[in-house]
Amino acid sequence: MERHYALKLDLEETMDETIAISHLSLWGDTFEARGKAMRNPSDPSIPVIGEELAIARSLAELSAQMLEAAQAKVAAHGRVSS
Repeated sequence: MERHYALKLDLEETMDETIAISHLSLWGDTFEARGKAMRNPSDPSIPVIGEELAIARSLAELSAQMLEAAQAKVAAHGRVSS
């Protein structure tokens, strides 16, 4: 059985700050997480670095939310055997 899910990533950028917002809907649960990267004014402007950091931080938070939701479901429904 294959399943496909769509992950949406939005980026908001200014000269020194990038914010990534990730969205995922999974089995009726909706997850949204933010990640932020700020450029030190003395660093050169290389937008891809801020984008990568903000996206990675957003996905890390999204992952933590999903893990917490799964653990809550396991606790609510008893131990799940593999």
